[in-house]
Formats: sequence, structure tokens, C-alpha cells
Amino acid sequence: MSDFALSRGNWLERGIGALRLGRANLNLRLGAGIVLAWALVALLAPWIAPFDPIAHNLPDKLQGPSLAYPFGTDNFGRDILSRVIYGARIDLQMGVIGVLFPFLIGTTIGSIAGYAGGWVDSVLMRLVDVVLAFPFLVLMLAIIAILGPGLYSFYIAMALVGWVSYARLVRAQVLVLKTSDFVTAARSLGFGRLRILFRHILPNCIAGSIVFSMSDVVLVVLSGSAISYLGLGVQPPTAEWGVMIAEGQNFITTAWWITTFPGLAIVFMALGFSLLADGLAERLGLRQR
Repeated sequence: MSDFALSRGNWLERGIGALRLGRANLNLRLGAGIVLAWALVALLAPWIAPFDPIAHNLPDKLQGPSLAYPFGTDNFGRDILSRVIYGARIDLQMGVIGVLFPFLIGTTIGSIAGYAGGWVDSVLMRLVDVVLAFPFLVLMLAIIAILGPGLYSFYIAMALVGWVSYARLVRAQVLVLKTSDFVTAARSLGFGRLRILFRHILPNCIAGSIVFSMSDVVLVVLSGSAISYLGLGVQPPTAEWGVMIAEGQNFITTAWWITTFPGLAIVFMALGFSLLADGLAERLGLRQR
């Protein structure tokens, strides 16, 4: 092959790499910007919300979007904009806490199963199979129905159901890494099993789980909104986007703004976390693995 062809191939590879890096940076910045914006909205809700989100104002009920009420009002005269702003607190909290505990539980179980192997791996993976045998949302609803509706029941249900994906992901990576040279070297130096697992193997395989957790936030927010819509999650009159959509479904043809704006809020929060996950995956090179 000629020097020109080799040079052309190198430039092509560099160009593709630059395009991928540019797309990763763009997705990462857009996603981080959207998530940060929602975090600021949630943090500053008492100062930026124009009205009390649960205060009734019946003379102004079902008002369309206007200068006084940019997002309109609902059937109780409550300001939709204020409720969307305060709803960001609940939905962002559901997304973060609803992912945190499954992440910790699943990562721990998956790493132990992958490194220990043998009967320990078999028992833990059969437990994973049992959980996966049931549809995700159906199992969530069953657990919440037993515990009773509410936000804490949602967190417990997510912890009991959502850990399996992290366990399978981490186990697969640990199975590969435990035969690596650096693990063999650590064993030859006399390091204990727990030290090798949690100080050498786990830090090298946690990146994939972190990226997955960013995209998992989207599923958790959507699941939380769906469960609240069904009346088993956050209870009225608390401002939560799923609750708002459920409350406005009877007015969808006459007061479209009641369901439209909280629905758009869910879409934009989900978009932010999706872009963040995609950008992280591209930046860390996980797409090419």
C-alpha cells in the first residue's frame, strides 16, 4: 500500500475520531446543561414560582396561558407554571434516589457474583432470573400495592426491582477483569479477595454502570410519573408531573395546558439525562466496545 493511501487512511480515522469526540462533547454539554437547569429550578422553586403551587383560586380556574398565568391554571385555579416548577423537585428526587439504591445494591451483588463464582454466582443469578421473570412495571405495582401508595413505597419498590440490570452488567465485566494481568499480580502480592475486588476490579468496571444509571434515571422518572398517574405514587395535592397529568385528563379537550406542560417537562428532563448518558458513553469509548 502506498504512503498516500496510508496517510489518507490515518486522516480518515482521525476525522472520524474528531467527529465522535465532537458529538460526545455536544451531547455531554447539552445533557449536563438541561439537567443542571432542572436542578436549579428545583433548588430555587420557592423564589422563582410566582404562586403557591397548592393554593386554590376558584375564580381563576381553567384560565388559558396568559401574561398573568403563562402556563394557565387548572380546575382548582392553581397556577400550572408554579406546579411544574415545584414538580421538578419531586421528579428529580425520584430519578436520583430511585437510581441510587438499585445502583448500590446491584453493583455490590453483581461484583460479588462475578468474582466469587461457583455456587454463590449460581444462587445470585437465579435470584436475578426470578425478578426478571415478572414484567418490571407489574412487579413495581404489586410491591407498591402491598406497601401502600406513596413516595417511600416507590423507592422501596425500585430498590427491590431495579438492581438486577446493574447486577448483570457488573457481573459480566468482573468476569472479564478477574482474569486480567493486574488482578493476577495483585494476588501474587498477597492482597485479600475483598481488596482485589473493591479496590482493583470494581473501579475499572464501574464506568459502564455509571453511564447506564444516567439513562436509567429516564426510566425511573417515567415509571414514577406513570405510578403517580395511576394513583399509587405521589398523592394529591402535591405538585408532581404525573399527578398533574392525571388530574388534567378529564379536561384534555377543553384545557389542554393542564396536561401538556407537565408532559413537556417530563420529556425535557428525560432528554437531558439521555443526552448526558449518550455523551458519557461516547466520551468513555463505551460505544466501541
